[in-house]
Amino acid sequence: MAQAAKPSKTVTLSDAGSGKKMDLPIIDGTVGPSVIDIRKLYAGLGYFTYDPGYMATGSCESKITYIDGDKGVLLYRGYRIEDLTEKSDFTDVQYLLLYGELPDKKQKEVYRALITNHTMLHEQVRRFYDGFRRDSHPMAILCGVVGAMSAFYHDSLDVNDKEHRRISSIRLIAKIPTIAAWAYKYSLGQPFIYPRNDLRYSENFLHMLFAVPCEEYKISPILSRAMSKIMILHADHEQNASTSTVRLAGSSGANPYACIAAGIASLWGPAHGGANEAVLNMLNEIGSKKNIPEFLKRAKDPNDNFRLMGFGHRVYKNYDPRAAVLRSSCHEVLDELGVKNEPLLELAMELEKIALEDDYFVKRKLFPNVDFYSGIIFKAMNIPMSMFTVLFAVARTTGWIAQWNEMMDDPQQKIGRPRQIYTGYPERPYVAIEKRG
Repeated sequence: MAQAAKPSKTVTLSDAGSGKKMDLPIIDGTVGPSVIDIRKLYAGLGYFTYDPGYMATGSCESKITYIDGDKGVLLYRGYRIEDLTEKSDFTDVQYLLLYGELPDKKQKEVYRALITNHTMLHEQVRRFYDGFRRDSHPMAILCGVVGAMSAFYHDSLDVNDKEHRRISSIRLIAKIPTIAAWAYKYSLGQPFIYPRNDLRYSENFLHMLFAVPCEEYKISPILSRAMSKIMILHADHEQNASTSTVRLAGSSGANPYACIAAGIASLWGPAHGGANEAVLNMLNEIGSKKNIPEFLKRAKDPNDNFRLMGFGHRVYKNYDPRAAVLRSSCHEVLDELGVKNEPLLELAMELEKIALEDDYFVKRKLFPNVDFYSGIIFKAMNIPMSMFTVLFAVARTTGWIAQWNEMMDDPQQKIGRPRQIYTGYPERPYVAIEKRG
């Protein structure tokens, strides 16, 4: 059973200049490194801490996701990601992230019906799409439409009301696939496909993406299962940039639609949600299998700026556990679609094979990560690169909502207000315009 973090011991800090000393509590989580509680540091010694990128700063207490980057472990509510992708579907994982436990059969049935019955969008939302240019990036549309949802669903915007938060949470998770699929259809000039209540979450999403009114779209169980796994693997990932953005926006009391739109905007950055797109751009740069040795040589050269995108991970210092899951799905999808003689995908498979056998990459644990395989899967499914981050956002919405709800229930949470080191001019006298120059 997860326990609230509590002080276990203290660390003493002293200021040699003033001779002041103070004891700071050390807090233990259930697993992972302990942290020093520095909330009273400024009051005690008159100092703030300096930590660009928050690389050594815990911004909150959370019971949702845990990563052990050294061991290559990812846990949702204590469950290994490998077990969840193998034995559960995305509906199970949604429920787990939101409510803390895996659902029993009755709970799952009720929750699935709740989500299914809220997949439709207010019909006036259709008109909102017409305000975008046809060549608009789907992420721009997704961000805009999600942000505008508060104008359509303003009956449940009191963030201090638990029932309002519950309603908004269900609406966002249920409607985000519809919003995303319509963004794709709009870019193609194709008719919007409405959700179907007889389909499961990942099936419904594929149907809205690829169906057309003039013929029946047959949903492949293998593709549906692969999409479900991709969504599970991307559902949450601790306090990353977009999740932190959602929490920061939420700390001001902003409505949930604005918070999720802020998360989408953060995810859009190429250093965050655009990594699988960067993989395909890299493969296009390499060009063909015969060029792989040259690019591997460049990747090993410390004086060359070329990087193998999709290999290694900022958090995982070992193998990315999500990549291990998606690797088998990747090959299943390629087999299911009968992808042959596709140069880019053949190049990706050859690069994977060589890199996994190369001592340079093996010793440094630069293994293919989840972005490497998800990009290949999306390419094989004929999903354009402009939609890659949109699919990421669809999956991550559940995690964002879970984190937002947890933050709203946290009595210790305050409005986000990072400090700074000011290095500009000190106070100086004003100079009249005729005396400047």
